[in-house]
Parts: sequence; C-alpha cells; structure tokens
Amino acid sequence: MFNSNMQRSTPLDMSGLQVEIRPLMRLVYMWMTVGLLVTAFIAMMVSGSEALLSLVLNPVVLIGSIIGQLALVVAINAGIRRMSPNLAGILFFVYAGLNGFIFSIIFVAYSLGTISLAFLTTAGLFGAMTVVGYTTKTDLTQYRSYFMMALIGLVIAMVVNMFLGSGPLDFVISIIGVLVFTGLTAYDTQKIKEMAANPTIEADGSLAPKLAIVGALTLYLDFINLFLFLLRLFGGGRD
Repeated sequence: MFNSNMQRSTPLDMSGLQVEIRPLMRLVYMWMTVGLLVTAFIAMMVSGSEALLSLVLNPVVLIGSIIGQLALVVAINAGIRRMSPNLAGILFFVYAGLNGFIFSIIFVAYSLGTISLAFLTTAGLFGAMTVVGYTTKTDLTQYRSYFMMALIGLVIAMVVNMFLGSGPLDFVISIIGVLVFTGLTAYDTQKIKEMAANPTIEADGSLAPKLAIVGALTLYLDFINLFLFLLRLFGGGRD
C-alpha cells in the first residue's frame, strides 16, 4: 500500500534561495494534503445529506465522534513505532474522515463564501509559515514553552466562554488562536524538518513512512485549527 523507497532529496529554488526538500518531508506534505482532501470530501458529502446531517447533530453521535478523534490522535502518536505503515495510514484516513463527518456542520452554520475565504486565508498563512519554518536559521524550539502556555490558556479561555457566551471574548480568542497556530505551523515544520534530516530515520524503510504520517497529522492539525479560528473570526454565519 505504501512505497517505502526513499528517493534522493530534491533541491527547490525559491526566489534565489536553494531549499532542499527531503524525501520524508515530501511524504509528510503528501499525506497532509490527501488527509485534507478526504476531510473536505466527507464534509461536503455529509452536508448534502439530510439524514447524515441529522446523525451528526445527534448529541450522542457528536460526543462519540469527538472522543473517537481524541482516541485516534493518541493511538497514532503513542503506538506509531509498533504499528505497521499500513495500519498507521488507515488510522490517519479514519481520523481525517471522522473530522469531515463532524465538520459537515460548518456548511450549515456558515455561508460558502465565508468558508472559502477562511480556507484561502488559511492556505496562504499556512504556506507562508511552513516556508518560514523550513528556511529560518532561528531555533524555534526555544519558544516551545511559550507555545504550550498559549495553548493551555487558549483552551481554558474557550471553556470559560462556553459558559459566558461573550462575543467580544470569542473575538479575542479567535485572534489569539490564529496567532498561536500560525506560529505552531512554523515551529512544527522546523521540528519535522530536523527529524527528516536524521540519516538513521531516512535509512529505515519501515520507520520513515510511519513518522511521515505522524508529521502529516501534526501539520494537518495546525491547518485545521488555523482554519477553524479564522472561520470564527470572519463570522458570516447563515441567517
């Protein structure tokens, strides 16, 4: 199912800057892109079915799906070295599909124009920051503790606002969320790049494809969260 033959690095010229795209990084971006396509396809398919939409809106199904999401993320990250590349890929696609199932609600809550604007903005920001993360000479790991504190604070603020229902606070949370995941995109890209530069990993025909899936899941989550915060920021819900 998966091709574990790692080809030689490809140099890519970006405005005079010579950037070496390693085989593992190419796999990471390939998996992430396919995962996003699966999520988008499932979301549009479910949003077009009244029966499936009613299923998503069932509180039991929705909560079960969210718990399933968390379980899959933990399973992939914790058990990646023990599972086969095929199983890792299947779990990644199941997660992407489950996300699409839940995100179908977005097509009901927001206008297509707002969704498109949020997606294009996300793609632009993500693309810019992943280039920054890949090319910068600055060690972004020094900011790890700041990212973690920001994430914890963000989650706490979101939980608090679930009870307050404050519009201004939601706006502030959305802005902070965009900033946090914009930074995390660069941070995670650099981290994956360093992993891809490890000759031991690249030489391991079994380990490299599995770690590529973990890297893809990390960037996938950055992209999705950035998109969701931008969507909240732009508003434009259906009347």
